[in-house]
Amino acid sequence: MPKINVKSLYIHIPFCKHICSYCDFCKMYYHEELANKYLTSLKSEIKSNYKNDLIDTIYIGGGTPSSLSLELLTKLFNILKMIKTSKSLEFSFEVNVSDITEELLVFLKTNQVNRISIGIETVNDKFLSLLERYHTKEEVYQKIMLTKQYFDNINVDFMYGFPGQTLDDLKDDLLFFETLEVTHISIYSLILEPNTKLFIHNVKPLEEDLEADMYFYIIEFLNKLGYIHYEVSNFAKKGYYSKHNLTYWNNESYYGFGLGATGYLNNYRITNTRSINHYNKGLFMLSKDYEDINIRMSNEMILGLRKIKGVNIKDFFNKYGKEIEEVFNIHDLVQQGLLKIKDGYMFIHKDYLYLSNQILERFIDIQE
Repeated sequence: MPKINVKSLYIHIPFCKHICSYCDFCKMYYHEELANKYLTSLKSEIKSNYKNDLIDTIYIGGGTPSSLSLELLTKLFNILKMIKTSKSLEFSFEVNVSDITEELLVFLKTNQVNRISIGIETVNDKFLSLLERYHTKEEVYQKIMLTKQYFDNINVDFMYGFPGQTLDDLKDDLLFFETLEVTHISIYSLILEPNTKLFIHNVKPLEEDLEADMYFYIIEFLNKLGYIHYEVSNFAKKGYYSKHNLTYWNNESYYGFGLGATGYLNNYRITNTRSINHYNKGLFMLSKDYEDINIRMSNEMILGLRKIKGVNIKDFFNKYGKEIEEVFNIHDLVQQGLLKIKDGYMFIHKDYLYLSNQILERFIDIQE
């Protein structure tokens, strides 16, 4: 099998100083000695599995990467020196509001990071309490302004759909986010995932129709501010699309290193263990699953239709030797206007974006 050139790399840092009530990512409480041992194991994994590809995008996520001490951050970035990077590298690093200091920002900038992603979610005290996040509106504003002194490519996470949230609550949050004038905004509705504190405490979700109204209001609001809605949950100013996330949505290969990380290499979906004990013993991989052409075609559509522009029909044919409508039973979706075809692309009609999950489910099964 010919080697595929891999251009993107994800690294997972699973440590957090505090566990939020809604989070189901692979994470644990920060402990300096354990984190130090983890980074040693991470170095071993990268050394064993990185194949000297020239990397265009690096994303360090978590957990909370910014929870690492400066000493351990130095160790992490020394490990990354074994990665060959292109001159056009997009290097994203996730930070928590409370961790942002001038010292951290200078360190990150000095070490090639050029994109910062900040989890804000909301500045409404009631919902911050629900999420068990502890920043204040004033702190968020000050920290964003400080970050902008060093970085121009900044993403912030915006969450909505909280139990008891009203449209007025949503509008207040949006008006505050407008004042931040950042280049990228990722939006998420609150999902009550199993094994999270909110799920265990039987918190009830927001009424579905109201959540849909909120979604479309956010789109309208951000569009008026000049943000381009380029993916179901992502908005960017011109020139600031997330290149790394586009790797996922374009169904391209990428490395995934660290606890619980997932990679996609040479048609294999590789998932790492979520056990820190196994990982630190060098037992990095949990599973390695081959994706045949049917799975790849499904993923091409499920991931690609998340993009507002959709899937290039000609590219799909060139890649798989088949027409999309020959592979999938979607004639009714096209006839009903849920799926549109224009300028060589198939995409989800903007009025039905909120139903995208139901539409994408139709691409799981291949026509016989």
